[in-house]
Amino acid sequence: MSGARYRVEVMHGVNLDQLGRRDPLLYGTLTLAELERRIEDDGSELGLDTRFFQTNHEGAFVERLHALAGEANAILLNPGSWTHYAWAIHDALEIAALPALEIHLSDVQAREPWRRVSVIADLCFATISGRGPDGYRDALALLRERLDRGEE
Repeated sequence: MSGARYRVEVMHGVNLDQLGRRDPLLYGTLTLAELERRIEDDGSELGLDTRFFQTNHEGAFVERLHALAGEANAILLNPGSWTHYAWAIHDALEIAALPALEIHLSDVQAREPWRRVSVIADLCFATISGRGPDGYRDALALLRERLDRGEE
């Protein structure tokens, strides 16, 4: 691991502010605040500065992606159900032009057929799905490795 400290934007989309209330068998029992504290701790151990963004408004998600130039070195994103149809988020992620990793708490491949489609997968170097909160640590480690290799 190099000595560089990278900035990672962790973006949560629609309904993720309802973690802790939403079906705990699929999404676990952590609230979004608890999940973010855990991500922040894991990121710090990996030499990553994490910043968090959550919205239930697709336009705000798009605008945040537009604003990341010079603000972040990489993006870790869980757009929620927008993953499956929000082409505006796809285009904004392409404009952001940062290394991106798609993550989902639940195993979207084992759920409804429409959830198996990701309109952002082609812009993400990896997808982690179905590992719950532990998946975020794995995602941060993959981002760190990619940034250390200097890959965009």
